[in-house]
Amino acid sequence: MNDTIQGLIFDFDGLILETEGPIFQAVQEVYQSFGQDLSLSTWGDVIGLSPAEHDPIADLEALVGKRLDRERLEAHLSDREHELILAQEVLPGIEDTIKEAKEKRLKLAIASSSSHKWVQGHLERLNLLPHFDVICCSDDVERAKPDPALYQLALEKLDLDPSQAIVFEDSPNGVLAANRAGLFSVVIPTALTKQLSLDHADMQLDSLAGVSLNEILERIQVDSLSGG
Repeated sequence: MNDTIQGLIFDFDGLILETEGPIFQAVQEVYQSFGQDLSLSTWGDVIGLSPAEHDPIADLEALVGKRLDRERLEAHLSDREHELILAQEVLPGIEDTIKEAKEKRLKLAIASSSSHKWVQGHLERLNLLPHFDVICCSDDVERAKPDPALYQLALEKLDLDPSQAIVFEDSPNGVLAANRAGLFSVVIPTALTKQLSLDHADMQLDSLAGVSLNEILERIQVDSLSGG
Protein backbone atom coordinates (compact mmCIF):
# COMPACT_ATOMS: atom_id res chain seq x y z
CA MET A 1 0.00 0.00 0.00
CA ASN A 2 1.06 3.56 -0.70
CA ASP A 3 1.06 4.98 2.84
CA THR A 4 1.15 8.57 1.62
CA ILE A 5 -2.44 8.31 0.35
CA GLN A 6 -4.81 9.50 3.04
CA GLY A 7 -7.95 10.30 1.08
CA LEU A 8 -10.09 9.39 -1.92
CA ILE A 9 -12.14 11.89 -3.90
CA PHE A 10 -15.00 10.56 -6.01
CA ASP A 11 -16.84 12.13 -8.88
CA PHE A 12 -20.57 11.36 -8.71
CA ASP A 13 -22.36 11.31 -12.07
CA GLY A 14 -21.17 8.35 -14.13
CA LEU A 15 -18.81 7.18 -11.40
CA ILE A 16 -21.03 6.29 -8.45
CA LEU A 17 -24.35 6.32 -10.30
CA GLU A 18 -24.86 6.02 -14.03
CA THR A 19 -26.68 9.26 -14.69
CA GLU A 20 -24.86 10.39 -17.81
CA GLY A 21 -26.29 7.73 -20.15
CA PRO A 22 -29.88 8.41 -19.03
CA ILE A 23 -29.41 12.19 -19.30
CA PHE A 24 -27.94 11.82 -22.80
CA GLN A 25 -30.84 9.55 -23.78
CA ALA A 26 -33.43 12.01 -22.45
CA VAL A 27 -31.88 14.98 -24.26
CA GLN A 28 -31.37 12.93 -27.42
CA GLU A 29 -35.06 11.98 -27.40
CA VAL A 30 -36.06 15.66 -27.21
CA TYR A 31 -33.74 16.53 -30.10
CA GLN A 32 -35.20 13.71 -32.17
CA SER A 33 -38.74 14.97 -31.48
CA PHE A 34 -37.71 18.14 -33.36
CA GLY A 35 -36.04 16.20 -36.18
CA GLN A 36 -32.52 16.89 -34.89
CA ASP A 37 -29.65 14.51 -34.16
CA LEU A 38 -27.49 14.75 -31.07
CA SER A 39 -24.25 12.85 -31.58
CA LEU A 40 -22.03 11.47 -28.85
CA SER A 41 -19.11 13.47 -30.23
CA THR A 42 -21.11 16.67 -29.64
CA TRP A 43 -22.42 15.59 -26.24
CA GLY A 44 -19.00 14.33 -25.15
CA ASP A 45 -17.72 17.90 -24.88
CA VAL A 46 -20.24 18.70 -22.13
CA ILE A 47 -20.07 15.50 -20.05
CA GLY A 48 -18.82 16.45 -16.60
CA LEU A 49 -19.76 20.13 -16.91
CA SER A 50 -22.15 21.88 -14.57
CA PRO A 51 -25.70 22.29 -15.93
CA ALA A 52 -25.14 26.03 -15.54
CA GLU A 53 -22.37 25.82 -18.15
CA HIS A 54 -24.39 24.04 -20.82
CA ASP A 55 -27.95 24.67 -22.01
CA PRO A 56 -29.16 21.91 -24.38
CA ILE A 57 -32.45 23.70 -25.01
CA ALA A 58 -30.63 26.84 -26.18
CA ASP A 59 -28.56 24.65 -28.50
CA LEU A 60 -31.74 23.03 -29.82
CA GLU A 61 -33.34 26.44 -30.37
CA ALA A 62 -30.31 27.45 -32.45
CA LEU A 63 -30.66 24.30 -34.55
CA VAL A 64 -34.39 24.69 -35.24
CA GLY A 65 -34.17 28.47 -35.59
CA LYS A 66 -37.00 29.42 -33.24
CA ARG A 67 -37.91 29.88 -29.59
CA LEU A 68 -39.24 26.77 -27.87
CA ASP A 69 -41.49 26.22 -24.88
CA ARG A 70 -38.60 26.05 -22.42
CA GLU A 71 -40.73 25.48 -19.33
CA ARG A 72 -42.49 22.48 -20.89
CA LEU A 73 -39.28 20.99 -22.29
CA GLU A 74 -37.37 21.41 -19.03
CA ALA A 75 -40.19 19.74 -17.09
CA HIS A 76 -40.27 16.88 -19.60
CA LEU A 77 -36.49 16.44 -19.48
CA SER A 78 -36.48 16.45 -15.69
CA ASP A 79 -39.24 13.84 -15.49
CA ARG A 80 -37.65 11.60 -18.14
CA GLU A 81 -34.16 11.81 -16.60
CA HIS A 82 -35.61 11.01 -13.18
CA GLU A 83 -37.46 8.00 -14.57
CA LEU A 84 -34.36 6.60 -16.27
CA ILE A 85 -31.98 7.30 -13.38
CA LEU A 86 -34.20 5.69 -10.75
CA ALA A 87 -33.77 2.42 -12.64
CA GLN A 88 -29.99 2.59 -12.06
CA GLU A 89 -28.12 0.99 -9.17
CA VAL A 90 -24.78 1.93 -7.61
CA LEU A 91 -22.09 1.17 -10.16
CA PRO A 92 -20.05 -2.04 -9.70
CA GLY A 93 -17.20 -1.96 -7.20
CA ILE A 94 -18.08 1.40 -5.65
CA GLU A 95 -19.45 0.03 -2.38
CA ASP A 96 -16.53 -2.38 -1.98
CA THR A 97 -14.04 0.42 -2.61
CA ILE A 98 -15.75 2.62 -0.02
CA LYS A 99 -15.80 -0.23 2.50
CA GLU A 100 -12.10 -0.93 2.00
CA ALA A 101 -11.29 2.78 2.27
CA LYS A 102 -13.15 3.01 5.58
CA GLU A 103 -11.26 -0.03 6.87
CA LYS A 104 -8.02 1.77 5.98
CA ARG A 105 -9.30 4.91 7.75
CA LEU A 106 -9.00 6.99 4.59
CA LYS A 107 -10.90 10.25 4.28
CA LEU A 108 -13.64 10.26 1.63
CA ALA A 109 -15.01 13.13 -0.43
CA ILE A 110 -17.29 13.83 -3.36
CA ALA A 111 -16.40 16.49 -5.94
CA SER A 112 -19.25 16.90 -8.40
CA SER A 113 -20.27 19.44 -11.03
CA SER A 114 -23.89 18.76 -10.09
CA SER A 115 -25.77 20.50 -7.29
CA HIS A 116 -25.86 19.52 -3.61
CA LYS A 117 -29.58 18.79 -3.96
CA TRP A 118 -28.92 16.34 -6.80
CA VAL A 119 -25.87 14.62 -5.31
CA GLN A 120 -26.98 14.41 -1.69
CA GLY A 121 -30.48 13.34 -2.67
CA HIS A 122 -29.18 10.39 -4.66
CA LEU A 123 -26.52 9.48 -2.08
CA GLU A 124 -29.19 9.42 0.61
CA ARG A 125 -31.47 7.28 -1.57
CA LEU A 126 -28.60 4.85 -2.18
CA ASN A 127 -27.63 4.77 1.54
CA LEU A 128 -24.16 6.12 0.77
CA LEU A 129 -24.36 9.62 2.24
CA PRO A 130 -23.01 8.76 5.73
CA HIS A 131 -19.76 7.39 4.27
CA PHE A 132 -18.48 10.75 2.97
CA ASP A 133 -16.63 13.25 5.13
CA VAL A 134 -16.87 16.05 2.56
CA ILE A 135 -19.22 16.81 -0.33
CA CYS A 136 -18.28 19.59 -2.76
CA CYS A 137 -20.67 20.54 -5.55
CA SER A 138 -21.17 23.19 -8.21
CA ASP A 139 -23.00 25.36 -5.64
CA ASP A 140 -19.71 25.77 -3.78
CA VAL A 141 -17.50 27.19 -6.54
CA GLU A 142 -17.63 29.83 -9.25
CA ARG A 143 -16.50 27.41 -11.95
CA ALA A 144 -17.07 23.66 -12.01
CA LYS A 145 -15.05 21.06 -13.95
CA PRO A 146 -12.84 21.17 -15.96
CA ASP A 147 -11.77 24.00 -13.66
CA PRO A 148 -9.82 22.52 -10.71
CA ALA A 149 -11.74 24.53 -8.07
CA LEU A 150 -13.94 21.62 -6.93
CA TYR A 151 -10.97 19.35 -6.32
CA GLN A 152 -8.99 22.12 -4.66
CA LEU A 153 -11.92 22.78 -2.32
CA ALA A 154 -12.25 19.07 -1.51
CA LEU A 155 -8.54 18.92 -0.64
CA GLU A 156 -8.86 21.99 1.56
CA LYS A 157 -11.84 20.54 3.44
CA LEU A 158 -10.09 17.18 3.83
CA ASP A 159 -6.95 19.00 5.02
CA LEU A 160 -4.83 17.10 2.50
CA ASP A 161 -2.18 17.98 -0.07
CA PRO A 162 -2.65 16.82 -3.69
CA SER A 163 -0.02 14.11 -3.16
CA GLN A 164 -2.09 12.62 -0.34
CA ALA A 165 -5.27 11.88 -2.31
CA ILE A 166 -6.40 10.19 -5.49
CA VAL A 167 -9.42 10.92 -7.66
CA PHE A 168 -11.88 8.50 -9.23
CA GLU A 169 -13.42 9.94 -12.39
CA ASP A 170 -15.25 8.83 -15.52
CA SER A 171 -15.14 11.80 -17.93
CA PRO A 172 -12.50 13.75 -19.86
CA ASN A 173 -13.55 17.03 -18.21
CA GLY A 174 -13.36 15.47 -14.76
CA VAL A 175 -9.91 14.02 -15.39
CA LEU A 176 -8.72 17.39 -16.69
CA ALA A 177 -9.97 19.06 -13.50
CA ALA A 178 -8.12 16.50 -11.37
CA ASN A 179 -4.95 16.95 -13.41
CA ARG A 180 -5.12 20.73 -13.01
CA ALA A 181 -5.45 20.27 -9.23
CA GLY A 182 -2.29 18.15 -9.22
CA LEU A 183 -4.14 14.95 -8.25
CA PHE A 184 -3.53 11.39 -9.39
CA SER A 185 -6.54 10.41 -11.50
CA VAL A 186 -8.04 6.94 -11.88
CA VAL A 187 -10.64 6.89 -14.64
CA ILE A 188 -13.38 4.27 -14.90
CA PRO A 189 -15.29 5.17 -18.05
CA THR A 190 -18.97 4.51 -18.64
CA ALA A 191 -20.32 3.02 -21.86
CA LEU A 192 -20.63 6.63 -23.01
CA THR A 193 -17.28 8.07 -21.94
CA LYS A 194 -15.17 5.08 -22.99
CA GLN A 195 -15.76 6.26 -26.55
CA LEU A 196 -14.01 9.54 -25.70
CA SER A 197 -10.31 10.29 -25.24
CA LEU A 198 -9.16 9.58 -21.69
CA ASP A 199 -5.43 9.36 -22.38
CA HIS A 200 -4.74 12.19 -19.93
CA ALA A 201 -5.76 10.03 -16.94
CA ASP A 202 -2.96 8.55 -14.82
CA MET A 203 -4.66 5.15 -14.65
CA GLN A 204 -7.61 3.63 -16.49
CA LEU A 205 -9.72 0.69 -15.29
CA ASP A 206 -12.62 -1.03 -17.00
CA SER A 207 -14.45 -1.24 -13.68
CA LEU A 208 -13.87 -1.03 -9.94
CA ALA A 209 -15.41 -4.49 -9.65
CA GLY A 210 -12.82 -7.21 -9.22
CA VAL A 211 -9.98 -4.87 -8.32
CA SER A 212 -9.24 -4.00 -4.71
CA LEU A 213 -8.32 -0.57 -3.45
CA ASN A 214 -5.11 -2.10 -2.17
CA GLU A 215 -4.19 -3.22 -5.70
CA ILE A 216 -4.84 0.29 -7.01
CA LEU A 217 -2.69 1.86 -4.31
CA GLU A 218 0.11 -0.64 -4.96
CA ARG A 219 0.02 0.17 -8.68
CA ILE A 220 0.30 3.87 -7.86
CA GLN A 221 3.30 3.17 -5.66
CA VAL A 222 4.98 1.15 -8.41
CA ASP A 223 4.32 3.92 -10.92
CA SER A 224 5.75 6.54 -8.58
CA LEU A 225 8.87 4.48 -7.90
CA SER A 226 9.42 3.87 -11.61
CA GLY A 227 8.78 7.50 -12.45
CA GLY A 228 5.73 6.58 -14.51
